[in-house]
Amino acid sequence: MLVIDNLSASYGAITALRGVSLEIHSGELVALIGVNGAGKSTLLKTIAGVMRPTQGKITFQGEALIGRSPEEIIRRGIAMVPEGRDIFASLTVEENLRLGAFVRHNRTEFEKDLNQIFGLFPILNERFHQLGGTLSGGEQQQLAIARALMSHPKLLMLDEPSLGLAPALVDQIFDLIRVLHQQGTTILLVEQNVDRTLDIADRAYLLHTGRVQISGTPQQLRSHVDIESVYLGGEKQ
Repeated sequence: MLVIDNLSASYGAITALRGVSLEIHSGELVALIGVNGAGKSTLLKTIAGVMRPTQGKITFQGEALIGRSPEEIIRRGIAMVPEGRDIFASLTVEENLRLGAFVRHNRTEFEKDLNQIFGLFPILNERFHQLGGTLSGGEQQQLAIARALMSHPKLLMLDEPSLGLAPALVDQIFDLIRVLHQQGTTILLVEQNVDRTLDIADRAYLLHTGRVQISGTPQQLRSHVDIESVYLGGEKQ
């Protein structure tokens, strides 16, 4: 479904991605793990068209993505939930969801989708006419994910969905990601909660200083890499 080949990207003189190659197959939940600054969020932004790479290729369902606008990429079926949620605080839950569905322009489908969204996120039905900025952190995260789902993505990219949430809310978010995966949604997940992430992922890539250091199933990563020591700066030999 998604193929990334020898991708590099920079912030001015700082190189954030260095020849990254990876692929995601339809229906998979693939995790990107690594310390802060490893290039995980940069990779998601580059796929979404927010950043332009300095070299490499991104292909989605056989079509080249580099050079396309973020809106075009959304229309092709890739939606991203950014770190920090980035909902529209001054708009209602309904208005945020309508913005998520803007690529379809079909009122009948919007109403149908709302019923599905409320099945996944019952609290959003209760908060439907409430301003996004008045929601709790966990509710805002649910709204951010729901807004992305309103575009009917073929690939859903989640950047640190549990960041800043209380433990009980973290459980809810991971349960939700598991349900979406079981329903067939293809997911690319960036998450600092590595153990929980490896528990639900099909495959994972470990990024270090902008490079893919190792990839494989969660079991393979756990057997070849001391995850705790990686996050403290060391590595299993």
